Amino acid sequence: MSIEKNKKEATRWYVTALEDLAAAEILLKNGKYSHACFLCQQAAEKSMKAIHYFRDGDPWGHSVYKLTIELKNVDSDIYDVFAKFIDYAKSLDRLYIPTRYPNGLPDITPNEAFLEKDADEALKMAGEIIEAVRRITNPDD
Repeated sequence: MSIEKNKKEATRWYVTALEDLAAAEILLKNGKYSHACFLCQQAAEKSMKAIHYFRDGDPWGHSVYKLTIELKNVDSDIYDVFAKFIDYAKSLDRLYIPTRYPNGLPDITPNEAFLEKDADEALKMAGEIIEAVRRITNPDD
């Protein structure tokens, strides 16, 4: 892809990440904690894909952790910015399956398993990752 196309693709992924984060906030306020947690994972994943595209990478997969680690191969300086989010990435990845499926956890459904504090924490982690992406992709904002 050309640099111009990559930046456009990065913007598309970033804007979608922001939409997911905004939806997660609405779900949190309405007591839908498992759904809020899932959308926080999605927001972080999409924002990491945005940074890959922004730096001419080719992101693949759904793991925030993997996408973060792979930044080493895309731009080591950018990786250094995101390395501090490794623990966040691992925590958010744990929300990918059990927040959506009734068999993701033994004998309970997602709405029984996830609490307000889980959604609050997921929102904080995803928000910090997205803000770091914004600072790199839109430094004049």
